[in-house]
Amino acid sequence: MHNTNSPKPSSWSRWLSQYDLTWRTSLILALLVAFFGLFLVYPIAYVLREAFFLGGEFNIGFFRLDEQERVEIWNSTLLALITTITTTIVSLPLAYVLIRYSFPGKSLLQGFVLVPMIMPPFVGAVGIKQLFATFGSVNMLMIKLGIMDWDTAIDWFGGSELRKLGGVVFLGTLHLYPIMYLNVAAALANVDPTLEDAARNMGAGRWKLFRTISLPLMMPGYFAGAIIVFIWAFTDLGTPLMFEFRDVVAVRIFDSSRELATSQSAYALVVIVIVLTAGFFYLAKRISGSRRYEMMARGHTGSLEVPARGGQLAIVYGTVLSITFLAILPHISVILTSVAEAGTWSGGIYETVQWRGSILPREFTGEHFGQVFVTRSGEQSLTSEGFQSIKNSFKYSVASTLIDIVLGVTLAWMLTRRRIPWKNLLDATAMMPLALPGVVMAFGYVGSFGIGPFTEGRMFGFMNPRVNPTWLLIIAYAVRRLPYMMRSAYAGFEQTSVTLEEASHNLGASPSRTLMKITLPLVTANLIAGAILAFSFAMLEVSDSLILAGLKSGYDPITKVIYEFSTRLSDGQYVASAMGVLAMVLLTCTLLIAAKVLGRRMGDLFRV
Repeated sequence: MHNTNSPKPSSWSRWLSQYDLTWRTSLILALLVAFFGLFLVYPIAYVLREAFFLGGEFNIGFFRLDEQERVEIWNSTLLALITTITTTIVSLPLAYVLIRYSFPGKSLLQGFVLVPMIMPPFVGAVGIKQLFATFGSVNMLMIKLGIMDWDTAIDWFGGSELRKLGGVVFLGTLHLYPIMYLNVAAALANVDPTLEDAARNMGAGRWKLFRTISLPLMMPGYFAGAIIVFIWAFTDLGTPLMFEFRDVVAVRIFDSSRELATSQSAYALVVIVIVLTAGFFYLAKRISGSRRYEMMARGHTGSLEVPARGGQLAIVYGTVLSITFLAILPHISVILTSVAEAGTWSGGIYETVQWRGSILPREFTGEHFGQVFVTRSGEQSLTSEGFQSIKNSFKYSVASTLIDIVLGVTLAWMLTRRRIPWKNLLDATAMMPLALPGVVMAFGYVGSFGIGPFTEGRMFGFMNPRVNPTWLLIIAYAVRRLPYMMRSAYAGFEQTSVTLEEASHNLGASPSRTLMKITLPLVTANLIAGAILAFSFAMLEVSDSLILAGLKSGYDPITKVIYEFSTRLSDGQYVASAMGVLAMVLLTCTLLIAAKVLGRRMGDLFRV
């Protein structure tokens, strides 16, 4: 008999019934929320509070920008815009020829596309300044060919602000175009070939076909890459510092990080940067989403690659090899600088500089690599600060990578294997560090943990970067690189069938045992790829290293020491280049492994 008086489930119960909220799942969600709340939301909230409140009262007076701050914002915007345009000019033809044409040596040339990613641009700036200096290799070659006279030789990327801007754009383009290429190439490869075949059969020429079919369909991929390039260039710190192009927002924030207690306007400037980058991101999304171009679902289709012959082959090789040559110029220059004889050592300094006024170094040496590990002090040989910085960076990066593995796997598993509330919000939060500039995050950490309410507390006082920046550097590296690890694990879980997991559950295995014994072994390759990317990029992180480690000596990571060496007279640039070469070797190995494992899916790691 039906009981009409049985209580109806409440709306709360109905809402809970939609999700897999066991006590373990709820605990994991709570821990994730606590982590992101403390190390992502809190630093940004602290910056907002300091920017809008003075003495407990609401105040927007610090948002009245002076002329210098307006110049810095304009320069940063102009720098980002020009870099995005030049990166587009480089990456679009490169993606088109490598996706649409087949030719001998294609796989090798596709590998060369990743070459710029094996070295931070501010390291390449050391060598580029040497090549393009007044009496550098480029001018010496032009003088020898009769194109230039000694009297008309100029410093191509130094002297005037316009030339310095050109240097930052040049190096930024060479470093960032692979990110644009990976996104554009992935989008172009996914274009349905039958649509282009239909347009071609209706008489559309190659240019019209590209403009009306291929280009619109790959616009989501293009904007995914373009917004990353724009924000990266807008907030880049290392490259402007190396070229002494200091009138940009990132350098102002860097300088202000040392005087947070007295620089209230710095907080307002950081808020403006957050608003601007969020606005740029929203604008790009609106533009890319204002017109919808979709393909009908399709089954397997043949490749649209066509063999390049004759003139086409010459154009393909010319395009790819020209871009590749420009891309490896910074690497060549850094390698040459690292083995160039610096001059005559006397009294603790180099009296003369050998590589000046010649196309190539007059003499070669390997002693700069020795100075990375051992330094001279009178008659004693001491451990170099360069070697100490390598050990510091290795320690920080290993610890941050372990954190990323735990968090990335947990996040990916929750998003793909569990029905949880606010799944999209959790996914967006985990990917947020890709959209938040590094200088903003580092500045927020310095303020919130350096002079904020946690500074003197027993629980978080050990994270004060003014006392010991170790833990905060580890957390900063982990948060910044978590998206790579999470996306890599996410891709692995999505491609792994759940039938084996269901069979394990049916045999009585617990969810944790199933995860450890069944799921994780199946996605090991993805986890390795994500881990090595997180590790290698943490080793060469610039913004966090320069800002967080700049408040206390003795904890310097490798990038901070490279910057300090590069500003040192006599042999500084040579030792900095030697450290840069060691960093290149590290990143080359890690990226080759990651590319082998992920293939074209590497582009997914650079999407916001």
